[in-house]
Amino acid sequence: MALTEHTLTIPSSTRYLEEVRQFVSKHAAAANFSASVVEHMKIAVDEACTNVIEHAYAGEGKHAVDIAIIISKDKLTVRIRDHGRAFDEKDFSELNLIEYARSRRAGGLGVHIMRRLMDRVEFRTRGDVNECCLVKYRD
Repeated sequence: MALTEHTLTIPSSTRYLEEVRQFVSKHAAAANFSASVVEHMKIAVDEACTNVIEHAYAGEGKHAVDIAIIISKDKLTVRIRDHGRAFDEKDFSELNLIEYARSRRAGGLGVHIMRRLMDRVEFRTRGDVNECCLVKYRD
């Protein structure tokens, strides 16, 4: 299978997340990932895009979120790019779900969910571009 790439750019508003989920579903299914894996990918990508909208862009809807699905022989990668505030992994710690439940906090599960549903999750910043890559390997 040759490397293929599909791209989508949305405004930084949660009202476009359904479009993102449909985009992921279409291309992941066409790449022969199972229905359950496609659902996992949709959730993980939704979480990543929500984080960009809410944290990198502080809810301002006037910015762009660039999404690319890169399909190769052995994996599917979803690359999400923005120009907002960078995510610092040093500020993130693995979640203790028992303590989280006891605290009755809302939110804060996005990165945890992404890491549970995908095989690899990477964050990097180059210049003013932030990038989150979500990878799912073929079985």
